Amino acid sequence: MKKLFLASAVVVFGFIVALMPFGVAQATNCNADAAESKDIVDTAVGAGSFNTLVAAVKAAGLVDTLKGTGPFTVFAPTDAAFAKLPAGTLDDLLKPENKAKLQGILTYHVVSGKVMAADVVKLKTAKTVQGQDLTIKVEGDTVMVDNAKVTKTDIGCSNGVIHVIDTVVLPK
Repeated sequence: MKKLFLASAVVVFGFIVALMPFGVAQATNCNADAAESKDIVDTAVGAGSFNTLVAAVKAAGLVDTLKGTGPFTVFAPTDAAFAKLPAGTLDDLLKPENKAKLQGILTYHVVSGKVMAADVVKLKTAKTVQGQDLTIKVEGDTVMVDNAKVTKTDIGCSNGVIHVIDTVVLPK
């Protein structure tokens, strides 16, 4: 009887050890879900590739809004996207006297609600917080929002989702 118990214990122990990597993977996924505990602003700050966007959001006085309950969908231009703007454009927009114009441009990148990529591709347009519509086109595997290519999707945040775009989109 002791031999049978010992053999069973060895088999069970081996089974548990064999499953340990799956437990580690699950813990890692839980940590990824914990990233969704950050709001849109903190997620953008943490990413490191949205420094210009974060500076613009601060200059426009939109930090509290984008840290709010939401949910929001943000089509977030990277630092490289802002670098494509004509020389001097960003510096001009960041001036206090251009705050309203900057707010209009930034809120043109925001849609009310949490619109995941699977839903975005079904749309032709999306009404922005600014009031105008973004045009959405799907060509093969490429999704365009106005003239910007979506390069990464579904970055979950506690108050919405971020989709990364390669160009700053401007209201009409």
